Amino acid sequence: MTKAALELRGICKRYGAVQANQDVGLRVEPGTVHALVGENGAGKSTLMKIAYGHSHADAGEIFIKGEKVTRPSPAQSIRRGLGMVHQHFMLVKPLTVVENAVLGREPTRFGGLLLDLDRAAKELAALSKRFGLDVDPYARIEDLTVGQQQRVEILKVLFQGCDVLILDEPTAVLTPGEVRDLFDVLRGLVAGGMTIILITHKLDEVLAIADHVSVMRRGQMVEEMKRGPDLRAEDIARAMVGRPVLVQVDKGPPRTGDVVLEVSELSVMGRRGLPALRNVSFDVRAGEIVGVAGVEGNGQTELVEALLGLLAVESGRVRVRGRDVTSASVYQHYLAGIGHVPEDRHDRALVLEYSVRDNLILGQQRSFARRFLGVLDQKRIRAHAEELVTKFEIRPPNSSLHAGGLSGGNQQKVVVAREMSRKQPALLVCAQPTRGVDIGAIESIHRRMVQARDEGLAVLLVSAELNELQALSDRLLVVYKGRVVARLQADEIAAASACDRIGALMTGADPGGERRFDSPADSPASSDAEVSAT
Repeated sequence: MTKAALELRGICKRYGAVQANQDVGLRVEPGTVHALVGENGAGKSTLMKIAYGHSHADAGEIFIKGEKVTRPSPAQSIRRGLGMVHQHFMLVKPLTVVENAVLGREPTRFGGLLLDLDRAAKELAALSKRFGLDVDPYARIEDLTVGQQQRVEILKVLFQGCDVLILDEPTAVLTPGEVRDLFDVLRGLVAGGMTIILITHKLDEVLAIADHVSVMRRGQMVEEMKRGPDLRAEDIARAMVGRPVLVQVDKGPPRTGDVVLEVSELSVMGRRGLPALRNVSFDVRAGEIVGVAGVEGNGQTELVEALLGLLAVESGRVRVRGRDVTSASVYQHYLAGIGHVPEDRHDRALVLEYSVRDNLILGQQRSFARRFLGVLDQKRIRAHAEELVTKFEIRPPNSSLHAGGLSGGNQQKVVVAREMSRKQPALLVCAQPTRGVDIGAIESIHRRMVQARDEGLAVLLVSAELNELQALSDRLLVVYKGRVVARLQADEIAAASACDRIGALMTGADPGGERRFDSPADSPASSDAEVSAT
């Protein structure tokens, strides 16, 4: 029997009252891609941090290439050939690729008197060529795309001599084209004898690249699966959640009504004083979901903040149900009927120290006050909360618990429940509504969004997840550098080649992928004729 690239036996880890890992075992065969999946809080990231030496287990054993690790640490792991690429890049942006790669182990010459970056650059260039990473050692990190920065992170680990790589959510900020490029790199690494451990929640990617799948649930390893024609996303999802999960969004054609949101020639300056949006125009009708696609940082956040009165508008107009709210206050936007699911639920949506029932009435306290007395009617608030907890499947089903004690997915359900249950909502602005939540919560949130749309609500969906946008959107806008560069209809969104075309547009290329919209003059949004994906 060959030695495992990584083997964990009986790993246990507790944080206070939370049992993060309970008697977990894992065996990763050399020369394979091994996916580790599970809901938020399942314990997968904790397990890999223990394997790498970032955290220490309360009990259990770690073996790297058959050798038992007695004093786990990142330095020990690297010496044994195990490296980890974190979800959030750990790069110094003003430095070059080679300068980042040698940090902590700088090569020298002349007895340590001079730094020998040229030798390191040659080694990096050789590694880059060998594994098809295509990275210039002398390029500055700040000048690279997100996909290129991901390659630099992998190159750093290879430069350290590692041949077993743990990748934590490596595709979280990549476009579809960049994901394919990354997977080509990973296949090349495995063909060259490397071993890849992939932590991810994207089941389509698991099916595309993984040889083995380990599923964790509530701190325990519950199922092991192998790649094969019978392996389905539904099977992995069921193992993750413990029940059947609807992986595909079930929705019919929209029944659209009047225009609810009208945005005309909107221009906004970002918080750093640079243009964030330029002459953006679109509308959203009752009974439809309009998606906004784009690589993060291309004006989506500023668009949402401008629509809610959180960011001043330089020029243009915003109307809700015919009412001009361009310069209105945040509260006036609220009164106009705009609900908001923000991208950061902790900073913008919840008071974690408050109970679930108190969070469910934030912004609506006046509606729950006793007439003439101005005192909150606790009985009505409790009844309202219990109804929403049941309707939106918030767990645990106890509205008196502090919101901070809920999982991320259930915290997000609280936000969605509050915004969808307001009196007379007209428009729901959802910014990254499923970020950081598990597949069970994603299923619930998607179902509620489609239900709200079918009940006549206008929905604007801003998401970094292209699969989510394709599944939910009735129409889709693609933004690049603060401009709308394409508008897609339902049939274009559903087309087999839509993913590639949208991905190209998100990076500034035309649908053929040949021309880039890098200046106002080049952008089709600077004229009346905007690009269609077809």
